[in-house]
Amino acid sequence: MRLNGDSKIRNGLLSAGCCLAVLLAITLPAFGEAIRRNRLGEEKIIQLPEPNKSGVVDVETAINTRRSAQQFADKPLNYTQIGQLLWAGQGITDKQQGLRAAHSADALYPIELYLATHEGLFAYNPEGHSLKQISTLDLRKQLSVAVSGQGPVENTACNIIIAGSIRKATTKYGNYKAQRFVLLEAGYVAENIQLQAVSMGLTSSPVGSFEPRNITRICELPGELEPLLIVCVGYPFVQQKAQEQAPSAVQTTKRAVVIVTAAQYAEAELIDILRVLKEGNITPVIVSSKIWTPQGTNVVYSNGVPAAVDVNSKTGTSQGTFGGIAASEITFDKLRVEDFDAVIFMGGLGNVDYFNNPAVLGIARETYAKNKVIAAISNATTILADAGVLRGIRATGLPQHREQMKKAGAQYTGSPVERDGPIVTANDSLVAVQFARAIVVAIKANQLKFDKTSAK
Repeated sequence: MRLNGDSKIRNGLLSAGCCLAVLLAITLPAFGEAIRRNRLGEEKIIQLPEPNKSGVVDVETAINTRRSAQQFADKPLNYTQIGQLLWAGQGITDKQQGLRAAHSADALYPIELYLATHEGLFAYNPEGHSLKQISTLDLRKQLSVAVSGQGPVENTACNIIIAGSIRKATTKYGNYKAQRFVLLEAGYVAENIQLQAVSMGLTSSPVGSFEPRNITRICELPGELEPLLIVCVGYPFVQQKAQEQAPSAVQTTKRAVVIVTAAQYAEAELIDILRVLKEGNITPVIVSSKIWTPQGTNVVYSNGVPAAVDVNSKTGTSQGTFGGIAASEITFDKLRVEDFDAVIFMGGLGNVDYFNNPAVLGIARETYAKNKVIAAISNATTILADAGVLRGIRATGLPQHREQMKKAGAQYTGSPVERDGPIVTANDSLVAVQFARAIVVAIKANQLKFDKTSAK
């Protein structure tokens, strides 16, 4: 009886096992397909903005400034920045001949670029200067594991995966030469991307030690492509010195004047600078040649900072280059420089009204004379030059203003951002965040210097 019972149990288990196997055989493929569809989603094409083909940083400066970073700021890149980086690596530079930014033997172009960000995985199409979204999953952590944690893959804004098709070059050159040419081309592409990052005020780090098949599996790359290199790109991580981070015994609120043009100011600069100042516990006060706070308008805030007013009520307001509306609180004649810790001159086409303005030049000179922090970005750096406050000072600005600044006695460097004591300059809107951070550091350093002098 016991043997018979055991036999029945065994038969029952075998039957159940067979049913389970059949069930798994039916459902697992469907389950896997469901995961695959979830990863891929519907095909999404993102048209990237046209790349900028006239930069503000010369090649020598970019080469001299390039460094490999291990830490990046926690801030995503926008599509304008991403498009510029991808164009530098594989973008079309001659549409008639189909030539690209990086050299390719016999113009075979075996390199393909993929982009991994917090929004998913994308493939770059050079001909259309567009992105095709392959996955909506954030694969950066998986990629970090695949490279054994080397480099900042998991925490950087974007990882550009450089993949190459050796097969595409083999038919012409044979296997040995094909491998060599494709690897060389990957190096050209990576260097282009890194130098472009420098010119945009970004930083980068190449990662090349990984098992290619692991990257292929994670990104589901086509079989003919082999991952060759990953270039991590993002905003630089700024580590403040200990004495700058330590709170002072008496907490005081710092204030900074932000001088904005009466028309066509650079609103992207303005919003970034206001945000960074507030993060640094510095209250910004917008100053212009007229008051821009008409009654009945709704002030728009950016992270708690007044950045603009309702565009539907334009009486007494001023528009930026791209239609933004800003609100000011003080006019030049009411400004008391001694009440503030810094004066910042914003860039913009509207600065043409300020270049020879006695009131504006007077503010710059008074700020300098009172040893306050004084800063200017883009074409506003010429205001400092005309005011005579850049003599013997390391400074930067737009390349077309180089000679004007040199004649004013400035030591023009062409770097994205320069800080020489209490004077901070920057060359372009792309580095507005770094410019504002340098101002925050300068204000705190100036206060520390003042405190030491007062204690003597």
